[in-house]
Amino acid sequence: MPETPLIKAHGLTVTRGKRVLLDAVDFEIWSGEALTLIGPNGAGKTTLIRALIGMLPHSGTLTRRHGLRLGYTPQKLPLEQLIPMPVDRFLSLSGERSREKRREMLARCDAAPLQDTQMAALSGGETQRVLMARALMRQPDLLILDEPTQGLDSPGEARFYQLLAEIRAETGVAVFMVSHDIHMVMAQSDRVICLNRHICCSGTPGVVSQDPHYLELFGPRAGIAPYQHHHHEHCNHD
Repeated sequence: MPETPLIKAHGLTVTRGKRVLLDAVDFEIWSGEALTLIGPNGAGKTTLIRALIGMLPHSGTLTRRHGLRLGYTPQKLPLEQLIPMPVDRFLSLSGERSREKRREMLARCDAAPLQDTQMAALSGGETQRVLMARALMRQPDLLILDEPTQGLDSPGEARFYQLLAEIRAETGVAVFMVSHDIHMVMAQSDRVICLNRHICCSGTPGVVSQDPHYLELFGPRAGIAPYQHHHHEHCNHD
């Protein structure tokens, strides 16, 4: 039987009062691929993520593969500012009862020494590695990452993307990532969707970087040399 997508959206629309936040969005996410969502501020990127994980009402259809396991890291995590909580306790909220297994997941995310550190004491990069560990606890088929490198310096961004590449290679997990960090992220992606309340263009990084809609949104300096990558068999599905 032919493979079905992990998630398929058709005519996905989100409104707030009379304001249209997302307008008839169609796209699919396939097993094993790295799909990046880019767009200007206010384009609806986080709104789309929240609709996908069931946090926002919407019209249109949104279909998830039967038994799909999701891992999600939010753009911001206010929890560490509200109550004192060590990293290990935060990870236990995922439902994993074994401290040893929690430690192993932290180690996979290059964060084992942080297990007993207070969440409030973590740096931006450390917080992202802990969030990644928590998202991976359920052995997800799909990781959804909303601006995972926000607030990180350039070395921190590079380390995060290297970690993500290693996790993908090890587990085969699909990744759907939102980011402003266009140049770095597009080099890590099989496929890119450019959003401005509706989908302006989509395709491989090399194709999108030359698309007039992309250049209109991000300017001529945003053109990106095509990245030579082994694309997933479904990467040309738009």
